Amino acid sequence: MLDTNTNRPELPPEIARRRTFAIISHPDAGKTTLTEKFLLYGGAIQMAGQVRAKGEARRTRSDFMKMEQDRGISVSASAMSFDFGKYRFNLVDTPGHSDFSEDTYRTLTAVDAAVMVIDGAKGVESQTQKLFEVCRLRDLPILTFCNKMDRESRDTFDIIDEIQENLAIDVTAASWPIGMGRDFMGCYDLLNDRLELMDRADRNVVAETIEINGLDDPKLAEHVPAHLLEKFLEEVEMAKELLPALDPKSVLEGHMTPIWFGSAINSFGVQELMQGIANYGPEPQPQQADPRAIAPEEKKVAGFVFKVQANMDPKHRDRVAFMRLASGHFKRGMKLTHVRSKKPMAVSNPVLFLASDRELAEEAWAGDIIGIPNHGQLRIGDTLTEGEMIRATGIPSFAPELLQGVRAGDPMKAKHLEKALMQFAEEGAAKVFKPNIGSGFIVGVVGALQFEVLASRIEQEYGLPVRFEPSQFTSARWILGDKDEVEKLVNANKQHIAHDNDGDPVFLTRLQWDIDRVERDYPDLKLSATKEMMV
Repeated sequence: MLDTNTNRPELPPEIARRRTFAIISHPDAGKTTLTEKFLLYGGAIQMAGQVRAKGEARRTRSDFMKMEQDRGISVSASAMSFDFGKYRFNLVDTPGHSDFSEDTYRTLTAVDAAVMVIDGAKGVESQTQKLFEVCRLRDLPILTFCNKMDRESRDTFDIIDEIQENLAIDVTAASWPIGMGRDFMGCYDLLNDRLELMDRADRNVVAETIEINGLDDPKLAEHVPAHLLEKFLEEVEMAKELLPALDPKSVLEGHMTPIWFGSAINSFGVQELMQGIANYGPEPQPQQADPRAIAPEEKKVAGFVFKVQANMDPKHRDRVAFMRLASGHFKRGMKLTHVRSKKPMAVSNPVLFLASDRELAEEAWAGDIIGIPNHGQLRIGDTLTEGEMIRATGIPSFAPELLQGVRAGDPMKAKHLEKALMQFAEEGAAKVFKPNIGSGFIVGVVGALQFEVLASRIEQEYGLPVRFEPSQFTSARWILGDKDEVEKLVNANKQHIAHDNDGDPVFLTRLQWDIDRVERDYPDLKLSATKEMMV
């Protein structure tokens, strides 16, 4: 959150009803299932899919790559827009697998809040913690959903304690589970004093809601067995004593997270969470930019690209740039200035997403995420404006932790391979380095699984079998500093130098000693592990 001061002007109603958020979690906590249920309740799909569907059972909508469907994991962030009541939700589902964390980090620059999904049996896992730290850097408000309560899960207080200790954030209970595992029968909605009962028979129905007036209402005993009721009332008393009350301002500042309990696969607790996002989530926020921040209420349109996806439709070899609108009211066909190249660009067929389904967007407002099909003009970090030379900042690119050489199975197809690699480099799926000495390319990624994804995509999308080979280098650093000094380093260390797909010089290292040596011999230069995506 950049600014929660009350002196900001009121947003136009169409912008104020936008809620743009990402779902983050450790792999397998149920993030994609939850996304599906959001779409179900938003009326966007009629029947939710399962990540590992059998036979004719529906596949999930948000995992659209073949590899995602085969493995039951999300590999690339996907965006979806749908209405929920009077609100417009823009939801970005991110990969939970740590090998794709760079995609997730960049996605978090384009949202105003995050929904953190935690597995009731496992609590806070390592990847959740990493992603949470990124949210913390950006002061993003966080809403928590504790999933899989219909399986054997940990004690509710243990889970809350773990979140408070590991993530150093205050937790307030928005609902409280009644029973757990086989005995789990529903939750008590603490914000609205309602009892919510789960229907195990039909996974796609909305939970039955029973209005209750306070916890001493005799109606509670009619619906909850005595042994569960006693334990539940005791726990709620303790929770009210021990946990802070919900403070909407503290939630918006990122200091407190409300927690809902439920079971996404049984559609339980999802609607309450969505209502929570509508009521307590932030409206579109100002965006960091250079030379000034962009406020959502500004009349002129500005937006930035946080992700590029190549070949979403294999028949068309298309590339879609995902753009978050930071301000204004965008209309189809508008001419916008591409700040990096200073050239005008007509956006004639922008799309709104429902994962792999898309429709033409006639208009969009600050807070929305639209897709712009293009042939390589747009890259991650690009800003589009109505003429003003302003550039969105803070979209990171990380140094890869794994480097491998790559060769086409057929040596005659080296040119095709180069084209494919450049596509993936611009998409941000991998770093591609061209060493100054020798032929071939070195591909750098954050996690080993990305090599498999790349090989499978190059083969599927370009019909080009490739093999990755071990490289003598272990890491890459961008060289920053005065041009003459950079040239001096480049000329003296030719065997270590490569250029990335933007043409920037990169120092390839074998050992930490290489980095130390450069820092000692060239004190005016900096070897950087990150590079801001831009220029």
